[in-house]
Amino acid sequence: MSIFTKEPVRLIVQGITGKDGFFHTQKCAEYGTNVAGGVTPGKGGEKAGDWPIYNSVREARTATKANATMIFVPPAFAADAIMEAAEAGIELIVCITEGIPIMDMMRAKRFLADKKSRLIGPNCPGIITPGEYKIGIQPGFIHTPGGPIGVVSRSGTLTYESVYALTQAGYGQTTCVGIGGDPVNGTNFIDCLEAFNADAKTTGIVMVGEIGGNNEEKAAAYIKANIKKPVIGFIAGITAPPGRRMGHAGAIVSGNSGTGQGKLTAFRENGIVVCENLGELGAIAKRTFG
Repeated sequence: MSIFTKEPVRLIVQGITGKDGFFHTQKCAEYGTNVAGGVTPGKGGEKAGDWPIYNSVREARTATKANATMIFVPPAFAADAIMEAAEAGIELIVCITEGIPIMDMMRAKRFLADKKSRLIGPNCPGIITPGEYKIGIQPGFIHTPGGPIGVVSRSGTLTYESVYALTQAGYGQTTCVGIGGDPVNGTNFIDCLEAFNADAKTTGIVMVGEIGGNNEEKAAAYIKANIKKPVIGFIAGITAPPGRRMGHAGAIVSGNSGTGQGKLTAFRENGIVVCENLGELGAIAKRTFG
């Protein structure tokens, strides 16, 4: 079972009638995810492929008993989609949409504060428990079921690179979570680290960070104080010049704050095994995880 789901996934897709939404719904279903339907206001009663469409998340949840949603809604409406899902009681919300205004996400995060829903994203690849389900845009075939390694990453593409390196080295994965690189998001590094630490099937962790912000430093301190399992850490963007925006809205370095070298230093000082080249991750995993 995934670290963030206690029951088998029943997935709905907000924005299922869009090109990207429908494409990735198909890919999730092909991987084995139980897709129960979709939500597009005004198209209730129609179908997207074989999946029924509902006008609202509440209607979809009532009809399908859905406990998870994947959001492919345009940026201007995505925060409202997140809040609608939380209001309907969806336990796991995965928002793939990028470019959501920061003020909208701040409003959504405040709304989620007293709800039982978990948000992953936005601007993320999603979550996958190999062999069970995937919710997102990950290439499922590179993942290997059976664990024992948990993966958490701010970067979509580097999540895949890390997973593939682990698979090539003979390490399966328990759960892989792309938390997204936006400044305001739902689930963070520490949330995932705590869950991996509590998961008996996870015996090692790979954490992929980026320049910008201080979440990696906070995670490093948390690891030293709380995590009893070996952790390998990688930081993307260590050669970026100060002040340069590098892809993600959160990947901005200002002065001495959020630098790649600073994060690597924090990793080393807190007992994290540093990987500076993802091409070496497999070899480092063999030395670290055994």
